[in-house]
Amino acid sequence: MIAFLRGRVLDKHPNRIVVDVNGVGYELYVPLSTYYDVGDAGSEISLRVHTHVREDALQLFGFLTALEQQLFERLIAISGIGPKLAIAVLSGIESRELVASVRRADVARLTRIPGIGKKTAERIVLELKDRLADVAAADAGATVDAASVDRLRDDLVSALENLGYHRPLAEKAADAARARDGSAAFEDALKSALRELMR
Repeated sequence: MIAFLRGRVLDKHPNRIVVDVNGVGYELYVPLSTYYDVGDAGSEISLRVHTHVREDALQLFGFLTALEQQLFERLIAISGIGPKLAIAVLSGIESRELVASVRRADVARLTRIPGIGKKTAERIVLELKDRLADVAAADAGATVDAASVDRLRDDLVSALENLGYHRPLAEKAADAARARDGSAAFEDALKSALRELMR
């Protein structure tokens, strides 16, 4: 399986690029975000790759970021969503906005993506909601200063203990709130943690 390619952009079209790796051209299907960011023909490029094998074809899907690749792989695990539709989803909405929309169960936003109807949008929310905690946490970890994240966690645990919750429960709720939105302000994170405790 091909998992990574580094080479030069040989040719590019929306949703499809050809990468020259030491004289071998690899055709990859890509979301529009990757298409716009790879540069013009001749540019050096490194792509994460998902190799999709079917009986009649072997297709490569390329991504500039780990988040895009993780979202793509979770989308194609949903019944009725194939690789081409998953690429269309990632082309129609920015990755972090997709994560936020799924977590908010914002079906209306998802149906604004070309090719996504209400039933498909509802299925995406239903299937992905519980599978995005690790993706969101990893992405938040890459963009938010670790010290501020730890400080937020400590503040949340302290506030929940002051409200009478035992430390293990407080820690679990704080971690769940941070996984849901690692960049949330303290008040929003506290509300989220309290909702978690009331389940």
